[in-house]
Amino acid sequence: MSNLFDTLSREAFRAGVNPRTDESRKWFRQRAKSLRGINRNDLKSELPAGGSVVGTMQMFFYDPKTKDTLPYYDTFPLVVIVGPAEGGFYGLNLHYLPPVLRAKMLDALMDIATSKKSPTAKFDITYSTLKSTSNLRYFKPCFKHYLTSHVKGSFSMVPAPEWEIATFLPVAQFKKIPNPLIAYKDSRKMI
Repeated sequence: MSNLFDTLSREAFRAGVNPRTDESRKWFRQRAKSLRGINRNDLKSELPAGGSVVGTMQMFFYDPKTKDTLPYYDTFPLVVIVGPAEGGFYGLNLHYLPPVLRAKMLDALMDIATSKKSPTAKFDITYSTLKSTSNLRYFKPCFKHYLTSHVKGSFSMVPAPEWEIATFLPVAQFKKIPNPLIAYKDSRKMI
């Protein structure tokens, strides 16, 4: 598989889509609907390995400790790391939001990014920021406690120029539910 992020970026450029605009988010949402059969291992290998650094966007495989008691869970989360937690870290798994709310959440996160152009940009994020900023109100269903010992393999950091693409890729891997619409419905209720 060629680098999916590069391929989608080139397609957007050829279509005349300006990055980080409402138009581009709509374009990526529509384009993501047509993607099928993305190999999560291949996708993960396209991203640079990196530790769970606060403010970064990461992809990784996860096997929850309490999976037997959870109504459903995502085994391939796309997480913005919020901070350390007992035995691991807190993060926002964007897969729990329907694409429209995911776009709004990404917009709000972009407002607190250290840079919008640098590949090493991060989100200047804390739990206090999430609670106090009305634009970030969609965080509740995404906010999760991840145990480092249940991360399978390594973290793969999503560089800032690929945040928008990664946000809309259909790679969530929910277990115990037939499709993510159930998670989206629950998330809307929580918001």
